[in-house]
Amino acid sequence: MEKLDFTSEAVTTEEELREIVGMPHDHVIKKEITIMDEYCIRFISMSPLFFLSTSNADGKCDVSPKGDLPSDIKILNQSQLVIPDRPGNKRVDSLINILSNPHVGLVFIIPGLDEVLRINGKATIIRNREILDTINHNKKPPLLGIGVDVEQCFIHCSRALKKSKIWNSDSWPDNEAIPSGLEIFKAHLEINGVELKKP
Repeated sequence: MEKLDFTSEAVTTEEELREIVGMPHDHVIKKEITIMDEYCIRFISMSPLFFLSTSNADGKCDVSPKGDLPSDIKILNQSQLVIPDRPGNKRVDSLINILSNPHVGLVFIIPGLDEVLRINGKATIIRNREILDTINHNKKPPLLGIGVDVEQCFIHCSRALKKSKIWNSDSWPDNEAIPSGLEIFKAHLEINGVELKKP
């Protein structure tokens, strides 16, 4: 199929968008708060998985899954949290984006729960040992952390996770039908001209 021109008949203003989808209920607007209250803090403390959204100064976006022990995110106060940056593949896409654009979005997930917690704010890459030493893993503190000044917090409705049946194992695909991460990794290397040695 040829590439489509998405600009044809595109929605280009908020007025056009509102004509199509309408306005949100007042409760949907007012559920947003500017601090992490006791419920947000409890939610974060029970979440072993979250997604970090960043973009660079040019607007190029990245979303990165982050999995850790639920208690490893450090809540400093109602307005600030710190995410440990554990050793990985050294791409550091999120960190590089934060250097040119501090705005971040976080989505926290608790297994089995259909609602998610959304937090938006501004991030700073920190190396404060006093803080980082308190979020060590197997007695190894992270080299860096992502400090977030929280600006928006709200619970997101359950519709997406309910409709996807993400927690219902009966709806999961057969593992044999899914390409493995290694297969995908090798295929993408080959697209970029990397020749892999045969075993």
